[in-house]
Amino acid sequence: MSSITAKAIPAKAGALPTQPVRRRAKVDRSHWVGLLYIAPAIVLVTVFFVIPLGMTAWMSLHNWPLMGQHRFIGLDNYIAITKDVRFWNALKFTLYYTVIVTIAIFAVAFPLALFVEKPRPMASVYRTAFFMPVVVGFASASLLWAWLLNVDSGLFSPAAQMLGLTDRKFNLIATFNPAFWSIIVMVVWKVAGFTMVILMTGLQSIPTELQEAAKIDGANAWQRFRAITLPLMRRTLALALILSVAGSILAFDQFYILLRGGPRNSTITAVYWIFNQSFVSFKLGYGAALSMVLLVILVVLSLIQLRLLRNPEGT
Repeated sequence: MSSITAKAIPAKAGALPTQPVRRRAKVDRSHWVGLLYIAPAIVLVTVFFVIPLGMTAWMSLHNWPLMGQHRFIGLDNYIAITKDVRFWNALKFTLYYTVIVTIAIFAVAFPLALFVEKPRPMASVYRTAFFMPVVVGFASASLLWAWLLNVDSGLFSPAAQMLGLTDRKFNLIATFNPAFWSIIVMVVWKVAGFTMVILMTGLQSIPTELQEAAKIDGANAWQRFRAITLPLMRRTLALALILSVAGSILAFDQFYILLRGGPRNSTITAVYWIFNQSFVSFKLGYGAALSMVLLVILVVLSLIQLRLLRNPEGT
């Protein structure tokens, strides 16, 4: 009887249960462990992105020469941008280049992704070969193509003459159209492998059961591609498209090394003009303002792409 009574006696008033406290302590500990794991990434982002972005925004509000005292001028740099015809021409050319090179990259990368995604002999060799140019830096690739395009000691012009395709040597970078399309070919050769890997990952995430069921229902390859592959690759396409557009808008190395803005300043990109104003004319404040304007344009274009390529459910 006494033992039953002892079990029935409630806990003392004010006594706290120990189990929830222990569980809460474990949750708090795991929270701090998670923060510790991401701390290096936070430090890197802060040091190499957030702080430089804040400094650039601050510089854009100043007349900031390379030597001498900087002076606060408010929004005068941004007002000057509205009257900078050279910048708007460079931005117009950059957008034109972005559209052309993005279409060209996807036109090459998507068939390559469809080719290497399917199980076939030597598939890994093909993937490695197509991806190899990606590991070459843009500056190194530009120097390589500068040699290939050289009218005398290069490969293309002498080879075309030896094969009888032309009666004399020709300079591919002397006029706008050959120079522009030479850049396009070089960038596609350099970047298509990276886009191929992204698209291949999206293709491999599509359940094979859907493709097999569509085949049983009599759908041909184009119908399966349009009704199954494309809808299920919206997020992958959005990622690849944003990376391609952002990289194209920020294009600089190939135009600076290969063409130096020529012929006749017809291939000056937005970043090339920012470089010119900042490190040739030494107007660092104005260059910072141009950088902030280009950043806003990039963010707006990325948001538009995400909205256009989002799923019908809004995800």
